[in-house]
Amino acid sequence: MAKIYSVANQKGGVGKTTTAVNLAAALAEMNVKVLIIDLDPQGNATTGCGVDKASVHPGVYEVLNKEASVSEAVRKSKKGLFDVLGTNRRLAGAEEELVDRKGKELRLAEALNPVHDSYETIIIDCPPALSVLTVNAFCASQGLIIPMTCEYFSLEGVSDLVLSVKAVREHINPDLVISGLLRVKFDPRITLQREVSEQLTSFFGDRVYRTVIPTNVRLAEAPSYGLPGLLYDKSCRGSQAYRYFAQEFVTREKIGQRVRK
Repeated sequence: MAKIYSVANQKGGVGKTTTAVNLAAALAEMNVKVLIIDLDPQGNATTGCGVDKASVHPGVYEVLNKEASVSEAVRKSKKGLFDVLGTNRRLAGAEEELVDRKGKELRLAEALNPVHDSYETIIIDCPPALSVLTVNAFCASQGLIIPMTCEYFSLEGVSDLVLSVKAVREHINPDLVISGLLRVKFDPRITLQREVSEQLTSFFGDRVYRTVIPTNVRLAEAPSYGLPGLLYDKSCRGSQAYRYFAQEFVTREKIGQRVRK
């Protein structure tokens, strides 16, 4: 049965989509059966997986509106290593359409029930806001991965996100936990980043992943080629870091009986 993880941060530009896409690719390389869901109307994860977002129909929008099943909407990533439930700008209208509907927070969880046995891991790339879409992701998930840059504004964003998680746990999904915080775009030469990193570790302890993702141009270039960084440049520092992260993630979460040793 699949374990479901949301990749979320209410602050934009923190490597959320890069983390979701590259974690999916790294897990797939380890023989873990993966589905990535793009829940951000911008559709960046869809594009980063090599799926033309303009051609996505059906996609997440149709799934949330019960016009299509997940199985009907899923596509293969560009290299075919993992599955993608893509999206486009149509999803932006889903928030207004769902706002007055009963059980709106559980639409995604209900839609995923039939495919739980088809995957070992499902990764949801959330929009950078606490919207009905993000709440849907949190209600469907058992774990939350928080990518963040080591800046003081990012610390404030994480504090807000923790409060949101507590609210979802109390009222809707008691199984949701923070799986870990991932430091991204990290440059150890910058004193401020080192200081914030130390504060994170001091406050969150073991919930901060040991792996650190460095600033890396090749990771930034990859989406324009419709590929995760791991497949665009297998040997760059960013790709290697995401592979280390995937190993740490699998070990922590006890995922994948077929993972290569």
